[in-house]
Amino acid sequence: MKLSLQLKLGQQLAMTPQLQQAIKLLQLSSFDLHQEVGQMLESNPMLEPEEGAEEAGKSDEPRFADGEPWRDPYQPAYGGAAQHGGHREPFDIVAGSPEEDSLQDHLLWQLNLTPMSARDQSIALAIIDAIDANGMLSVDIDSLLAGFPPEAGIGPDETLAVLHRIQQFDPIGVGSRNLAECLLLQLGQISDPELAREAGHAKLIVEYHLDLLANHDYAQLMRRAKLREADLSAAVRLIESLNPRPGAHIAPAQASYVVPDVLVRRDTASGAWRVDLNPDSAPRIRINQDYAALASSSGGEDGSYLRSNLQEARWFMKSLQSRNETLMKVAGEIVERQVDFLEYGEEAMKPLVLHDIAEAVEMHESTISRVTTQKYLHTPRGVFELKYFFSSHVSTTGGGECSSTAIRAIIRKLIAEENASKPLSDSRIAAELQQRGINVARRTIAKYRESLSIPPSSGRKRLALPDGMA
Repeated sequence: MKLSLQLKLGQQLAMTPQLQQAIKLLQLSSFDLHQEVGQMLESNPMLEPEEGAEEAGKSDEPRFADGEPWRDPYQPAYGGAAQHGGHREPFDIVAGSPEEDSLQDHLLWQLNLTPMSARDQSIALAIIDAIDANGMLSVDIDSLLAGFPPEAGIGPDETLAVLHRIQQFDPIGVGSRNLAECLLLQLGQISDPELAREAGHAKLIVEYHLDLLANHDYAQLMRRAKLREADLSAAVRLIESLNPRPGAHIAPAQASYVVPDVLVRRDTASGAWRVDLNPDSAPRIRINQDYAALASSSGGEDGSYLRSNLQEARWFMKSLQSRNETLMKVAGEIVERQVDFLEYGEEAMKPLVLHDIAEAVEMHESTISRVTTQKYLHTPRGVFELKYFFSSHVSTTGGGECSSTAIRAIIRKLIAEENASKPLSDSRIAAELQQRGINVARRTIAKYRESLSIPPSSGRKRLALPDGMA
């Protein structure tokens, strides 16, 4: 074989560090972006926050690009500082509300106020430790006994006695071993003479016929419990007023907050919808001019270090600017295509896929996917993730298309307006949509209904009485 040298010309795509940095910034949420900017400010001496930007963000209310204040249409229900003697404690959006005691802390506080022997207290501590966040006992009595040494001689009767004492703690129903016991404990605390009759019927239903109530089999329930329809309606109404998770309200889950990246409002003069970047979501940084001048005049290793950081700072700021421009371009195109949603609500949502936006803004679909992930849009109808505005389509009889989001909204509306005694089946909902020109199969209706966490028609059935259940 003869060896030879050959020269070939070709093109190849390469991921430069600048491009990698731009892609990374593009897919970051506003919270992660602020963290990334903070790390860059610490590592690069050439970068600094814009003078007065942080103080202005804290003291002034958010504003649009033209300087007009951004006013949230969803104002809080409380009255502000006037209701608190002119003073209101600062609220940390990261920390959320002040720290609250857990359910275990709440029960231990009551245990310390309850006269008990040391032996009973040790049993009570084991029981409280086995109670979950909903207030239910997560293990059985045998499992509790297994946690004590055999020489302690603790038996099931003794453990049950302590459990019954804890079940009288606040909230009523805590420490229950099942749903029926939880409801019976709450019914046992009703002392109003006017509710004695309803409470008695409710205890009968919960203790012996809870499965029939769960299946909404009211005809069978009336026969088994030997109750009239009016008595059954009153008893079920009382049961529905009870709390099946008594411990959930003691330490509720901490709310999470999002800062919208883009603000959408209607222009008062032209009536058109405007899209602006939220100034609170876009970090404002700049290059330190003193260090930049020093970099051009210094030599040696110090000058090389400063010039390297200066170039890195310029790349970073360019990537930030590119991220904001791409976000605005994509958000503006989404708003332009979903004007009907802003005007009329979910039922007017149009079908939209990533390819449609990518083609309109001349970008790749993967770029659109990165831009719309964990980016939020503030509208007069609420705050939505950009991905919310994308949905598949269903064909209509007129040859058009209908968004799956709009179909879900129509299904929710039809179920909300249905007769509670004769709820709409999936087939009936499909027929209703067919009359509106939307071709949807029954199994598709079932899939959309389940995604909305709406039970089937058998689970939505209610008694047909003038004073029936709500």
